[in-house]
Amino acid sequence: MVCNEGVVKHIHVEGAMTLVTSNNSKIVVDEEGFLADSQVWDEDVAHALAKNEGIETLNEAKMDIIRFMRQYYFKHQTFPILGNVCKSVGQKRKNCVNMEFVDPMKAWKIAGLPKPPNIFFTSFDGKKYIANPFY
Repeated sequence: MVCNEGVVKHIHVEGAMTLVTSNNSKIVVDEEGFLADSQVWDEDVAHALAKNEGIETLNEAKMDIIRFMRQYYFKHQTFPILGNVCKSVGQKRKNCVNMEFVDPMKAWKIAGLPKPPNIFFTSFDGKKYIANPFY
């Protein structure tokens, strides 16, 4: 399924939270764009979160990455190794997450997962992000 519909509206509420509305559903995200309740996630929510991150369309390759990240997180309770994400979704490029989302944290947010502790990504060119262990 390719998600490319929906309307996103931002409404600021107490505690710097934002409501993002898509197809008659309201979802709450924090000030960094992380979904407050990962259990309310579905593909319509993914589309709204993508728009919130500046990504207009979620093609099947992006959705495969997002679905895998959710599955991996709920099984292991951690952020997956990015090269393994690509291999697991059948993409030959080891940097498929960067190619599809630029910043891997955007994919994580769109997957509706909580902010991972101690994982930060750095970019030197604004096009490719790598895990930065020095934060």
